[in-house]
Amino acid sequence: MWRPKQMSIPSREDALPGRNEAMQVHPCHHVHGRPYTGQRPEGLEELIVGMGCFWGAERAFWSLPGVFSTAVGYAGGHTPNPTYQEVCSGRTGHNEVVRIWYRPEEISLEQLLTVFWEKHDPTQGMRQGNDIGTQYRSGIYWAAAGKDATVALAIAEASLLRYQGRLHSSDYPHHITTEIRAGAAFYLAEDEHQQYLSKHPNGYCGLGGCGVSFTTD
Repeated sequence: MWRPKQMSIPSREDALPGRNEAMQVHPCHHVHGRPYTGQRPEGLEELIVGMGCFWGAERAFWSLPGVFSTAVGYAGGHTPNPTYQEVCSGRTGHNEVVRIWYRPEEISLEQLLTVFWEKHDPTQGMRQGNDIGTQYRSGIYWAAAGKDATVALAIAEASLLRYQGRLHSSDYPHHITTEIRAGAAFYLAEDEHQQYLSKHPNGYCGLGGCGVSFTTD
């Protein structure tokens, strides 16, 4: 029997229970061989973004100068260590996301956010193009909370206002729906999804922006 896509975030009480065991994946990044699991290496900072299907979103970041490694996973919801099928059901509250570990002396948060805004359409609510559901919403997250996250949140919120202004000045008819928050636990996705478009270069990528630059006309 066909069932409509879940288009609202379930409450914590209504979400699937999940599990305690983290997803087991290959420890080395398929593109450049660096680690992307476990404890974040000293000196690196972290950003988590949702831009629709995480396959194409991860590829947008993994080769940027200053990016140490990337991983795909789930964040923004309630269910601990969900599976892909559980996330697609809409009953976890999670988003498909990319976790980016980067060297702040080589690439700034502002530069990463420029890629984020330009590489997808942040105005579509619970979808990205033909990909429909809560797991495809636009989002900017940090797993940690606290002073550092507060500074990062302010930078992200300022970038949202800037890009909304750029969209408005370009006569783009929609408003940004991106959610921005800290304290969003990140859970690794299955190994088959990690660096998917490196393993399958002709695989599906639904990523597409608004055609509006974050910085210039």
